[in-house]
Amino acid sequence: MGIKFTAGDIVEMGLQIEKNGREYYKEVGKCSSSGKARAIFDFLGKEEIQHINYFEKLLEKTEKEEIAESYPGEYHEYMQHLSGLHVFTQEGKGKEAACKIKGDLEALQTAAGFEKDSILFYYEMRNFIAEKDKHIIDGIIKQEQLHLSKIMELVNAMNH
Repeated sequence: MGIKFTAGDIVEMGLQIEKNGREYYKEVGKCSSSGKARAIFDFLGKEEIQHINYFEKLLEKTEKEEIAESYPGEYHEYMQHLSGLHVFTQEGKGKEAACKIKGDLEALQTAAGFEKDSILFYYEMRNFIAEKDKHIIDGIIKQEQLHLSKIMELVNAMNH
């Protein structure tokens, strides 16, 4: 299958990842017994809102392209299978993940894992888009790396 993705496709998946991230931080914040941790999760949730806005602006700038298919619906089916491998591309997964968390440090460590998974996801998806659009994915990766860095600083602060 010679399917390639458009930058817009990846930005749309990224938008859902960010929405689920926001949902995750909102839910773990509700469950936290620590005021400091709730403030951290509120901060991280606001970061996700900034990312959502960034992704929405990116989506407006991306070109819409038609992809050649071997059979009707092939592209949509492939997109669903590929994005389904990343837990946060599925609606409602943020809340589901938050409900399994047992403590504030675990919540941050889980968030760091999601950010790492997102970075790897974008790096992999970068292989499936046109060369002219790779800078869009590079910008997304940079945003996710900054977010991961902030989360790791918070994890380190909680450990000390």
